Amino acid sequence: MQRGRIHSVESMGLVDGPGIRTVLFFQGCILRCKYCHNPDTWQVEAGREMSVSEIIKMLKRYQPYYGDTGGVTCSGGEPLLQIEFLTELFKACKEANISTCLDTAGYGYGDYEELLKYTDLVIFDIKHYLQQDYNALTDGDFSVPTKFLEAVQKSATPLWIRHVVVPNLTDSQSHIKSLGAYIKTIANVEKVELLPYHILGVEKYSVMGKHYPLKDTLPMCKEKTKQLQNMILDIVSMEPRKD
Repeated sequence: MQRGRIHSVESMGLVDGPGIRTVLFFQGCILRCKYCHNPDTWQVEAGREMSVSEIIKMLKRYQPYYGDTGGVTCSGGEPLLQIEFLTELFKACKEANISTCLDTAGYGYGDYEELLKYTDLVIFDIKHYLQQDYNALTDGDFSVPTKFLEAVQKSATPLWIRHVVVPNLTDSQSHIKSLGAYIKTIANVEKVELLPYHILGVEKYSVMGKHYPLKDTLPMCKEKTKQLQNMILDIVSMEPRKD
């Protein structure tokens, strides 16, 4: 039986998919996003080692709270770096009648088709829609998440799109308009959400002795984020949020 490395667990998550969800934060990420607030998840070898059966036992304790819409969300780090373990976990979840959600930047390798058979929802974090800017922002290869996104569309798995809005980096109207045009080319998108950049993780870099790339960047204005949110929803033809 597969064993995976888990950074932490949130028992009652309310923002990582529909309903009340148990959120498993997977250990390991090979992207180095300039605004990452969880550098403590980078090392794949760290974290707590857990088996599928251990996790299913834990999820069943919380299952009465899930109702008709809740379930488990696997986030990170980057869950796709442990795709074999993730696939076995999601398969076991479906056998236990537990809804599955994958929160990912799409940066991993393996059998996406098999994984997506057992995935009810994908929350996809678009770092950037242009190859050169994606590389500058994440130090990653744009073709990797592109291939994952193609697999998600082929499987017809429902998609929620997220994008972090960073002052002077991804907060211009021209950027949001182009991002909206890019999202319109993606099938199965049910929700688009812009997330305001924050500095809650900056202290972690200091404690870990790491340089924080955006140390002089202030938190994103929430009011401007809402304006950009309405703009992108108008572009992709979705209703604005009620809040």
